[in-house]
Amino acid sequence: MIERIARPDEVRRWPGSIPVSHRYTPGVAGQAFLETLRDRGVILGSRCDRCRYTYVPARLFCERCFAELAADVEVGPAGVLRSFAIGFVGVEGEPLESPLTLGLVQLDGADACLLHLVLDHSDEPLEIGRRVEVVVKPAGERTGSILDIEGFRPVEG
Repeated sequence: MIERIARPDEVRRWPGSIPVSHRYTPGVAGQAFLETLRDRGVILGSRCDRCRYTYVPARLFCERCFAELAADVEVGPAGVLRSFAIGFVGVEGEPLESPLTLGLVQLDGADACLLHLVLDHSDEPLEIGRRVEVVVKPAGERTGSILDIEGFRPVEG
C-alpha cells in the first residue's frame, strides 16, 4: 500500500541510527575546481564543444554525450538567479534565528546552475532573473572548500 503524506509534521519515524560513514572525494575535475577557487578566487567549469554546454562545477566528462572534458573554463563572477527558496526551519525542524535563502545561479559563461546561499537581499524583494555576483572569502581565509564561496549577492542596478 502506498501512503500519501499530506502533513509533513505527521510523518512516522522509526527511531534508531545506522553507523554509516563515508568519505567523498571531489575527483580530478572537482579538485581543480576547489583548488582554483582557493588559490585564485575564481569559479572553474568545463565546456563540451560537441554539446555546446558548460558545466559548473568542472567535470571530467559530458553527462550528455560522454565526451572527455577539461576543467579549464572560468565562469562568472556574475550571473542570473534562476530559482530560490527561503528556509525558516533547520533540517531537524528547529526554527532558524534568521531565514536562509538558497539560490540556483547560472553564472555568466555557464549553462549549468550552482546552488548556494543568496546574501544581502535587503528590503527589495528577490526575483527570479535578478543579476547576482559571487562573494568569495578573502584569500587568507580560503581552504579549498565550496564554502570558500560565501554566497551570491544581488547586483545593484
